[in-house]
Amino acid sequence: MKTGKIILPIIVLSQFCCTSLWFAGNAVMLDLVKVYGLQSNVLGHLTSAVQFGFISGTLFFAVLSIADRFSPSKVFFASAIMGAIFNISSIWEGQTLSTLLILRFLTGFFLAGIYPVGMKIAADYFNKGLGLSLSFLVGALVLGTAFPYLLNGISEGFFWQDVLITTSFMACVGGLLILVLVPNGPYRKPNLKPDLSAFFKVFEKKKFRSAAFGYFGHMWELYAFWAFVPILLKSYNMKNEQADLNVALLSFLVISVGGLSCVIGGYLSKHYGPKRIAMTALVLSCLCCLVSPWMLNVINGYVFITFLLLWGMFVIADSPLLSTLVAQNAEPKTKATALTIVNCIGFAITIISIQLLNSLTFIIESSYIYILLAIGPILGLIALRKA
Repeated sequence: MKTGKIILPIIVLSQFCCTSLWFAGNAVMLDLVKVYGLQSNVLGHLTSAVQFGFISGTLFFAVLSIADRFSPSKVFFASAIMGAIFNISSIWEGQTLSTLLILRFLTGFFLAGIYPVGMKIAADYFNKGLGLSLSFLVGALVLGTAFPYLLNGISEGFFWQDVLITTSFMACVGGLLILVLVPNGPYRKPNLKPDLSAFFKVFEKKKFRSAAFGYFGHMWELYAFWAFVPILLKSYNMKNEQADLNVALLSFLVISVGGLSCVIGGYLSKHYGPKRIAMTALVLSCLCCLVSPWMLNVINGYVFITFLLLWGMFVIADSPLLSTLVAQNAEPKTKATALTIVNCIGFAITIISIQLLNSLTFIIESSYIYILLAIGPILGLIALRKA
């Protein structure tokens, strides 16, 4: 019988491997633009395609209660394989914006069987200490999301196709690890019938509703910030003639440092509770949004990078704690469905914020648009105060 000490590292490693699919397209965006003759402003569209695919996938998984009815490990494995296939398909010659959008959409669709299902698997194994377990899990998501930038930033002679091949291979390995080494958890309560009313029933509980709305506010800021980190770094290089920042490598560092803050937040939550730490992180990330117009225009490159690193820590630290509150306040038989539904709505919100920033970059001075991201943390704090 495998102990939790063995199971958790396996789940974390698998989550890292599989979520590397998420921003694989973003990491090679400049190459895609050049090779396939795309417009330079496709970042928001390709990122939103993944998010929209994820939303569609979560709706599918939630409405049919897939991970509550079937073995979560098998669902995770199948999703990892399919996500890997559609991710690597972008290297085939003759792609257009339409075909790339479809491939990124399908990659996102099967990520819905990876990220929330991974949290479900963790919840099936860890009744106590779930907050810390999910902190490691979200930390793995952060590292996985950032990893393609690292591949693209440190490897000379490493072609853009290799980034997609590597991330797809990693996803297959991650899925296989879960299938072979992580059986159904001791706290799993299967639900044998699909519950089409679950989408609405999960929000009947007040504490669940408050935690979910706190998560929605967090999501308004998170992926918009992550998607635009390379744009921020590239803009800084353009504004400062002497600056020569490695955009890919620094994008990896700014995003991946959030993995550390997730783990720190998880340990702190054991002593102060997940709600208090989550609210603290929301306050700090909100402050980053509000001061961004000034910090993004500083001349000193070290101050600029330090600010981005701090923002990268604060913007994600609350994520596993909010997911913990959601999981703890969900009914056991519909826990996977509840997590999936909340993820679905949260990622729908990310499309709005990403597309809003994408549009406003052509209308107002770009440094000021990030103030709008503060709307999410503010509304999230209001929701959590009522919990």
